Amino acid sequence: MDFNTDHFSLLGLPREFRVDAVLLDRRYLEMQSQVHPDRFARAGEADRRLSLQWATRVNEAYQTLKQPLARAQYLLHLAAHDIGSDNNALMPADFLVDQMEWREAVEEARAAGEQHELEHLHHRLKREMLDRYDELAVLLDDRHDLDLAADRVRRMMFFDKLLADIDDAMAECEE
Repeated sequence: MDFNTDHFSLLGLPREFRVDAVLLDRRYLEMQSQVHPDRFARAGEADRRLSLQWATRVNEAYQTLKQPLARAQYLLHLAAHDIGSDNNALMPADFLVDQMEWREAVEEARAAGEQHELEHLHHRLKREMLDRYDELAVLLDDRHDLDLAADRVRRMMFFDKLLADIDDAMAECEE
């Protein structure tokens, strides 16, 4: 095995945004069964260390490919396409206004302890994210429009952070 191989090749998957989750899980388990450190417990120090490195590499590949946002970022990275995540000035004003409105709604629901409203916002945002991931699949796999895909990934980074904030607010309400 080659440590320089990309995550898709390592797990024997096509380099595409659309990933067969069942196949991904199966390939991960197959690879782990081959390289897991427990299999090398009686081996020499060098083999045990190499096994640990491979197991770590397989875990990293699996975690990256399992998460749609991380997978999209990784595909853009493989294409040497900068997503410009450090520059929020690239974001359209209407998108940033929408983000502010989302955040205000979350903060109002958090302050009022409105668990039901937070759950509603959570479900609404998840639906929005699923639609955006469908769009990313078309942009990356079908159209190969890396510029627009990078824009959508930047937007998804906002959504991902917002979803985490909603989850935190819901956890606070449950305490």
